[in-house]
Amino acid sequence: MSEKLKVGILGGTGMVGQRFISLLENHPWFEVTTIAASPRSAGKTYEEAVGDRWKMDTPMPEAVKKIVVMNVNEVEKVASEVDFVFSAVDMTKEEIKKIEEAYAKTETPVVSNNSAHRWTPDVPMVIPEVNPEHMEVIKYQKERLGTKRGFVAVKPNCSIQSYAPVLTAWKEFEPYEVVVTTYQAISGAGKTFKDWPEMVGNIIPYIGGEEEKSEKEPLRIWGHVDDAKKEIVPAESPVITCQCIRVPVLNGHTAAVFVKFKKNPTKEQLLDALKNFSGVPQELGLPSAPKQFIQYLEEDNRPQITEDVNYEHGMGVSVGRLREDTVYDWKFVGLSHNTVRGAAGGAVLCAELLKAQGYITKK
Repeated sequence: MSEKLKVGILGGTGMVGQRFISLLENHPWFEVTTIAASPRSAGKTYEEAVGDRWKMDTPMPEAVKKIVVMNVNEVEKVASEVDFVFSAVDMTKEEIKKIEEAYAKTETPVVSNNSAHRWTPDVPMVIPEVNPEHMEVIKYQKERLGTKRGFVAVKPNCSIQSYAPVLTAWKEFEPYEVVVTTYQAISGAGKTFKDWPEMVGNIIPYIGGEEEKSEKEPLRIWGHVDDAKKEIVPAESPVITCQCIRVPVLNGHTAAVFVKFKKNPTKEQLLDALKNFSGVPQELGLPSAPKQFIQYLEEDNRPQITEDVNYEHGMGVSVGRLREDTVYDWKFVGLSHNTVRGAAGGAVLCAELLKAQGYITKK
């Protein structure tokens, strides 16, 4: 047990915090030893602090029930207990930026699910199969923060996971124009149907800030580390336009995607590229890495949430309905689990990559 890295969860009582806790149960490398949340939860056991708000399908792990929740604002105190932290705090963007950097300055690495630092130029925003080399920008961030081992790394928005990896697999064919509509689950808003009964049988054609994230974040992931500027410089193409719709589904973001390519790939070439696409997590055999990152489903009525959202324990991407289009070149439907690959699971995989790369070590 003592060989495992000691992990703190910042914002451990919310939905993403709960997902971190359930995913880290029996993790081979990491052990949740500390949970921090708002002052109103501090001093209670985790079981008391969450009360009847446990939102996972699986029971609360026994190992965390009696952990006494700490005040997330007592940065030095929380940091002294752990080797690194996952951040899922619910605050304003400015407050999140400030508190995550405060933890980093205590020499505690922060792996964040929040959006606050996604555009901080020297903070890596990583899908481990797509842009693991972006972690190299951490050395410049440490210079800025004046730290030796403390830094912030983030994972991208949940909605882009259903199509950005697919477009990455097709990079050689040079996609240059993309139209996406995402159909997003209510857990993306931290809700269940019990919390949000008006979503039953309803759709809402607006999710604040989501369309801009869905259009811009893939370009940052496809960018490069500029050593002269000491930051990540985003790619300039493909151009992406997106609409984001909230739908009455608990888990799973689906995307309908249209693509134009500079080169003229065949369907066989596109399917081969998906089946053969893998990355550093697969090479290293990281504990949370899906064996097959992207699966292609031949049936006309797939992917479906009920059938496919938990593919590779929610860490894989399911693709179907790839066909030629009359206006664009090709179109497809993608599906990913928004709170596993899209949130806590994606962050856990980032932390595993950071450990494998030597950025996260025992204090």
